[in-house]
Amino acid sequence: MDRNLIQRLFGGLLYGFVVIFCTTPLGSAMLEKISPNLIQQQQLYYGLITFFLFVGAWECVKMMKFDPKSWEKYVVFPLIAVVFWRFSTRFFRHGFYFDFNFSEILALLLVVIAVITLFKFSKELYYDNGKLIFTVIYTALPFGFALGLPKFSAAEGTFSLEVFFLFILIWSSDTFAYFTGKFFGKHKMAPKISPKKTWEGFSGGVILTIILGFFIEKFHPDLRGNWIIVGFLVSVFAPLGDLVESQLKRTFAVKDSGNIIPGHGGILDRLDSFIICVPVVYLYFILEKLI
Repeated sequence: MDRNLIQRLFGGLLYGFVVIFCTTPLGSAMLEKISPNLIQQQQLYYGLITFFLFVGAWECVKMMKFDPKSWEKYVVFPLIAVVFWRFSTRFFRHGFYFDFNFSEILALLLVVIAVITLFKFSKELYYDNGKLIFTVIYTALPFGFALGLPKFSAAEGTFSLEVFFLFILIWSSDTFAYFTGKFFGKHKMAPKISPKKTWEGFSGGVILTIILGFFIEKFHPDLRGNWIIVGFLVSVFAPLGDLVESQLKRTFAVKDSGNIIPGHGGILDRLDSFIICVPVVYLYFILEKLI
């Protein structure tokens, strides 16, 4: 068997296991057998998101090639830590209420502005202050909002599966779009940014991901929101997340964001869709509560 294929399979399985271990009660249940009350599921999840954030931010800093003498390079991580700390205190105090909060809406709007800047005004990212602002917004805000998606109770030992199923929908969307595009794809979606993406693949990903969302909604009615709608949002915005990361790498002429996952590249390569989908789903949960 091809060595690269083995490496990709191993890397994919390892990555998948870590995600499942930290986003479902499986992790704490397995650790409970080793040592009772060793660690709670929400702590595993928090550790995973924190790891994703800081490794992803490190990859972003390396990709964007800050001037070694610039002051901006040295304040990236302190700024990210401050922003993430604000989300962290809300996470452990159960402070995500999904109300129409001005600061949250502004933060979500900043993610939109960062994406627009990358595609339309990428020259702004050649300056270190632009790199600083983009890195903080692109990493700290999405991973901060990710802390608000699951519901949990330390007293009852429960942890909900919103993030786990979000990953399932993202993976499924990518897989459905790939195979639909492989067999039926003719019309390129964004040939300069991602030559392999087609509109046929995109359409197949939308339809099949919505169907999967229907079954998640049917068998897990306890989840926050309507997962048919979440499936639709993921099917539309997961490909955008991939295009955002492709455009970022294209802008700074790099092939992969890193090599931490064998055969799959870096954290940002694997979580590009997650980074864009999380703020979208978070905004949907706000609107869904208002309605």
